[in-house]
Amino acid sequence: MRTAESPAVPEVTLESKVSFLRQATSFPEPTYRVEAIETHMSWIFLTDGHAYKLKKPVRYSFLNFSQIDARRHYCEEELRLNRRLAPQVYLGIVRLTLNSMGHLQLDGHGTVIDWLIKMRRLPTHRMLDYCLRNGTASREDGLRVAARLAGFHRSCQPIAFDQGDYPRRFECQIDEVLDELSLPAYRLAVEQVTDVCSAQRGALKRMTRLLDERLNSGRIVEGHGDLRPEHICLEPELPIIDCLEFSRDLRIADTADELAFLMLECERLGAADFGDLVLKSYCEISGDWPNVALMHFYRSCRASLRAMVTIRHLNEETFRYSPEWRRRAEDYLHLAQQHVSRC
Repeated sequence: MRTAESPAVPEVTLESKVSFLRQATSFPEPTYRVEAIETHMSWIFLTDGHAYKLKKPVRYSFLNFSQIDARRHYCEEELRLNRRLAPQVYLGIVRLTLNSMGHLQLDGHGTVIDWLIKMRRLPTHRMLDYCLRNGTASREDGLRVAARLAGFHRSCQPIAFDQGDYPRRFECQIDEVLDELSLPAYRLAVEQVTDVCSAQRGALKRMTRLLDERLNSGRIVEGHGDLRPEHICLEPELPIIDCLEFSRDLRIADTADELAFLMLECERLGAADFGDLVLKSYCEISGDWPNVALMHFYRSCRASLRAMVTIRHLNEETFRYSPEWRRRAEDYLHLAQQHVSRC
């Protein structure tokens, strides 16, 4: 938050910033064109060799980017956290400035009106989601992903919880998912949502002892938080990008839960065998063999959570007219139902 002594930041609309950053001449390096991608929380601008991420001044129940000081802080956090798994990708933080002539510049003179993360642009054809869709991900790639994740998780310090607090996280998540996915505006099958959440509550009661064992064995860590194939690049150094910088709570998870999420996303892309390979190799490397039923529980909870995150796109003008988001939420609900029936 800006203090009373801090200088006022000139009001420049998000639309003006985006318009400026869409122009190839706005960037210090020569680029043929700029590709702009909008997400829930950011705008990403792709030049020929780099990616620049501008955080939107948004405020949700789980984050607040409405103030420039907060956006700077979370840019710094994004840099710090993602350098754990992608030090060659996250290059630094860039100022967006407004000079005395009223012109926007990247790292120019004048008043700082926003901050961007600068990254090395990764090749689309080497991202794991692309490779899974196109059948180009190899067994060797799966083994490399497993080794990378096992090494990362080994470096993470275990997180302590008070007795019962770790299972209660799942209780709260199930309640939140039920409330959100039952909203009439989303037009999802409420009976299916209710059945999934009820089955998850029953499974949670059966899983409590296993969850406590995972906690007591030091398997709950501050990990990546958003371990999906689109965040894994199959280059030689295997960078893994886009961890959840805005919430430490969401980064804290069982290492097996992170693997379960990756397996779920591989399954959704029609590549369940690749996810199974990663898990088996990870277990052999780490010596950690999580309970099979627990892995299905984790996948079910991740799927219902993804259904909630996905359907929230309909709350935004930019996304609400596409049928993609409801279709994807329904796919996740189906996966949640499948996996909870197996635990």
